[in-house]
Amino acid sequence: QSMNGGGAEREGDTELETGSRLRAISPEPDLTEEQVAELKEAFSLFDKDGGGAVRTRKFGTVVRSLGQNPTEDELQDMINKVDADNDGTIEFPEFLTMTARKMKESDSKEEIQKAFRVFDKDINGHISAAELCHVMTNLGEKLTDEEVGEMIREADIDGDGQVNYEEFV
Repeated sequence: QSMNGGGAEREGDTELETGSRLRAISPEPDLTEEQVAELKEAFSLFDKDGGGAVRTRKFGTVVRSLGQNPTEDELQDMINKVDADNDGTIEFPEFLTMTARKMKESDSKEEIQKAFRVFDKDINGHISAAELCHVMTNLGEKLTDEEVGEMIREADIDGDGQVNYEEFV
């Protein structure tokens, strides 16, 4: 292997050829070349024989090496979805698909949390009618008190007159 940091490169490959090869094996258009390369590197650390598959029992370690921390149940769900043929191994394309799905889920979770924080001005974990009105006004939406009250009532499951994070989601 060359010492130029391109661990995925074969002797004689250019950066462009390596990127094209990684893109060609990536069934996930949502992943960048860098993400695919990083996932390939993590995967190959556990693919001891270089056969392109990892035993399902090692799968949790692979996922955790990427900074994700699924519960055992979540891990088993992921394995069940990916190891369709039940052969006890996960191939790299399957791993890519599943990891891309997980990354998307956590991205949207982060987006929702960010949106909640925009509304929750005093950072108390609840959105009050005043906070909702303030943000909507800043967005150019002039709402009547009745409209604001209606929005809060629709989302307010526990009836406390405010919207907490669980209700917001």
